[in-house]
Amino acid sequence: MAKVVGVGGIFLKARDPKQLAQWYAEHLGITKSDDGSLMFDGPESMGMTVFSHFPETSKYFGDGPQQFMVNFRVDDMDGLMAQLEAAGVRIDPKRQDESYGRFAWIWDPEGNRVELWQPL
Repeated sequence: MAKVVGVGGIFLKARDPKQLAQWYAEHLGITKSDDGSLMFDGPESMGMTVFSHFPETSKYFGDGPQQFMVNFRVDDMDGLMAQLEAAGVRIDPKRQDESYGRFAWIWDPEGNRVELWQPL
């Protein structure tokens, strides 16, 4: 049986795609490619995943204000949260510990809520 085997990319609309991509590269350490997309590629990512932004006016997602939350795997939740706090990033004070990992939430400069997950 043919099946889906993973996530090939995440695509978001943005008021300023280039500026938002730069923010994610600077604050979350995601590698920025030549075309402005953000990519995870290499042994630590267990395969390539693309994270890219589209102009706010894009119809690629259909009509309407579709929004969703992105979840990023992190390698050091405490260290990353300290870096984000020092950089003035808006952080949700809520934390959640589960049998499969730790969770925290932040907002990017355009108000998108982002979930961070450190697997056990």
